[in-house]
Amino acid sequence: MNAPSAVAWPAVSWDDSLDRTIEETAAALVRRQSADGHFVFELEADATIPSEYILLNHYLGTPDESIERKLTCYLRDTQGEDGGWPLYHRGEAHVSASVKAYYALKLAGDPVDAPHMCRARDRILALGGAARCNVFTRIALALFGQIPWRAVPVMRVEVMLLPRWFPFHMDKVSYWSRTVMVPLLILYSLKPQARNPRGVGIAELFTEPADQVRRYHVNPTGHILGDVLVGLDTVARMCEPFFPRFLERRAIAKALDFVAERLNGENGLGAIFPAMANAVMAFDALGYAPDHPWYATARRALDALLVIEKDRAWCQPCLSPVWDTALAAHALMETGLAGDDPVIARTMTWLEERQVLDVTGDWAVQRPGLRPGGWAFQYANPHYPDVDDTAVVVMALDRARRDLPPGEKRNGHDNAIARGTEWTLGMQCRNGGWAAFDAENEQYHLNHIPFADHGALLDPPTADVSARCLGMLGQLGTLRTAPAMERGLDWLRRQQEADGSWFGRWGTNYIYGTWSALNAFAASGEDMSAPHIRLSVVYLQNRQRPDGGWGEECASYWSHRKNDEQDSTPSQTAWALLGLMAAGEVESAEVARGVRFLLSAPRQGARWEEDLFTAVGFPRVFYLRYHGYAAYFPLWALARYRTLKRGNRRRVDLGI
Repeated sequence: MNAPSAVAWPAVSWDDSLDRTIEETAAALVRRQSADGHFVFELEADATIPSEYILLNHYLGTPDESIERKLTCYLRDTQGEDGGWPLYHRGEAHVSASVKAYYALKLAGDPVDAPHMCRARDRILALGGAARCNVFTRIALALFGQIPWRAVPVMRVEVMLLPRWFPFHMDKVSYWSRTVMVPLLILYSLKPQARNPRGVGIAELFTEPADQVRRYHVNPTGHILGDVLVGLDTVARMCEPFFPRFLERRAIAKALDFVAERLNGENGLGAIFPAMANAVMAFDALGYAPDHPWYATARRALDALLVIEKDRAWCQPCLSPVWDTALAAHALMETGLAGDDPVIARTMTWLEERQVLDVTGDWAVQRPGLRPGGWAFQYANPHYPDVDDTAVVVMALDRARRDLPPGEKRNGHDNAIARGTEWTLGMQCRNGGWAAFDAENEQYHLNHIPFADHGALLDPPTADVSARCLGMLGQLGTLRTAPAMERGLDWLRRQQEADGSWFGRWGTNYIYGTWSALNAFAASGEDMSAPHIRLSVVYLQNRQRPDGGWGEECASYWSHRKNDEQDSTPSQTAWALLGLMAAGEVESAEVARGVRFLLSAPRQGARWEEDLFTAVGFPRVFYLRYHGYAAYFPLWALARYRTLKRGNRRRVDLGI
């Protein structure tokens, strides 16, 4: 886009409008606090999650008409104007999401000749039909007998028995892939068939009969290794009938041990929907009764993800209480709430109680001997704490303890911070960066296997997570000459894009990554007049929209669409403002215009209005809308602006 106009906007002061907005939204946010001190907002994904919930019930033969009526309302509401279902609000139709949504609606009773079903069917066929779906969707269709199992890449449960030196091993994939794949391996090997009590099929979504399609598998990367692995998949399929049954039984037992150890009570396997759903189907395929403790617990974890509204319902991919709580606490402390304020004190106590201190998770494969001390994203997920949450929680605890006198409460914060910092430092990768859940999870050859067409099999270091860790260390006073800081800062500098931005793996996208990096550099004492910093400032300034806000499309994760914009959003505007202020731009016209945008943008209670997705689970595959982002981030940005203006300060010494 063109750079913003050079109109001389008057500076925004911390006037009545600014104060009133901050106080009103802060008070509304506090009212959302639970009695035990935590905050949680809804987390929304695309149509695939509620669709898969319906598919699961029909797979098990237990359709629930009352909840399905509400789920189908949600699916019809989220259908795109082009007839299909997108991966994010206002996006283009995606064939896999559309096939799942169509099938779910048909299973729930929507007639195929209804206008919305006709539009969906036409769009799916225009996209190449159901045969062009991704691997996960093809697995679902195979379970329902809609495509032959040869349409699914070979993924035998016997891989559970492979030694760690083998090119493929479960320890070499990401946490989310691990927890999703292990029960899925059981399903692939047993090849059960859905009960599908109404006998619903979707043959009409194929451009030719599913059993006549010759080529389901494609090279996911275009690399020659991908061609080789597609060929190996063909060989493996021919060998499948000769696999010894005793090895399959032993592998299934090992897979069950994996799932049972990580079942995680009513928070679910991996605390994410796909892993939970696969676990339930695996238990069913193995003959476990619905009242078996494992089966029943896993099922309750799934149902806990439902959001049931008056006229519709939808299903969350997971819950985000630790993340929401820590970020809401930062925003409220930015407004002036002290660490000994009852609101903050309750929040910090709740966070301290969630620290993982006595479970050695899968991360220990690469970091044996490292003491646990991190935080998970969800209410409980002790095998899978993540570095990003840990850094944000540690920074919140550090802010709170600054206001506390010596004593038991401060000592509790000190101890939690020390253990969290120790674990975070231990998770730094050899190249200097930090990944989200694992260290050294960079077996890039695995991206070429046919199963990996979603492109999210691995968990390599990313700029946004690494920036959070560096910001934490800087906020805690770690010297720039400390080895972890030197290596981390050097790695982060090398990740900068040519236009001055940084990639945002977990938030959309370059605005998120650039904000994260600028805050990290500011907290670590970087020279904020250095060329690489000024280049990033120009990047953010040039991305400002005419209305004063910032908005970046989820499509920016495709390299050829890097500069795609969407309407300005409060959360992305807040990130841009926080980044610019970290770079010392509090007096700039761009910051003034951004503040004015937030002050004038519509809001209701604690939240600014924001329907667009501004976060990501897996780039180009799975996007998210954190309902809390439009509450705490705009409040945070406005409060920081007021703090810097009122204190006549230009430097941000906090890591986030």
